[in-house]
Amino acid sequence: MPEAIRMPAGLPNRRILWRTTLVAAPLLIIAAVLVTGLVAQSAAADQLQRRTSAEILNESSGMRAEQLALDAAILRGRTAAAVTAAADAAAAAAAEIAYRATPGGAQATAKAMAASRFGWGDDQFGCLVSLWNRESGWNMNSFNSGSGAAGIPQALPGAKMAIAGADWQTNPATQIAWGLGYIASSYGSPCDAWSHSQSFNWY
Repeated sequence: MPEAIRMPAGLPNRRILWRTTLVAAPLLIIAAVLVTGLVAQSAAADQLQRRTSAEILNESSGMRAEQLALDAAILRGRTAAAVTAAADAAAAAAAEIAYRATPGGAQATAKAMAASRFGWGDDQFGCLVSLWNRESGWNMNSFNSGSGAAGIPQALPGAKMAIAGADWQTNPATQIAWGLGYIASSYGSPCDAWSHSQSFNWY
């Protein structure tokens, strides 16, 4: 028999190469599929991350805008409440001043002042009401053109009341404070002043 032909050393057998190719090809295909899937998954993950980040940013921006709107509404409410409170306080103060300027308001002021400053009770206050009813009718703007006496207590001249306050021409409380002080220093009490007025038609 002829001697077998030997393959040169170092060259692979064709059968071995074929078998290796048959085994490697599917593995390469599987590897390619896996790599492609991983790349696709990575791209999808990146896209999802970007979308999620954008949604979070939008949501955060929306929440911030809502909070700012809420804060602004609260501030507007507080400002409106403060303006209303200030207006109410001013109206109350104006009403109080207007009330004090009435005969009833002036009498209420005089009664409280007579009790707190001089300890005079209702009996003395009754004499004071009669005295100043005769003098001015408890009218803070009363003025006697003949004598020049002015105000609720008919101070003569009216400028005397400036020692009780520079606002004596517009504030009945200032006139009352001066009048009570005058009665206390000159007669001792409203009833004594009223008694003198009944006898001499002045006090």
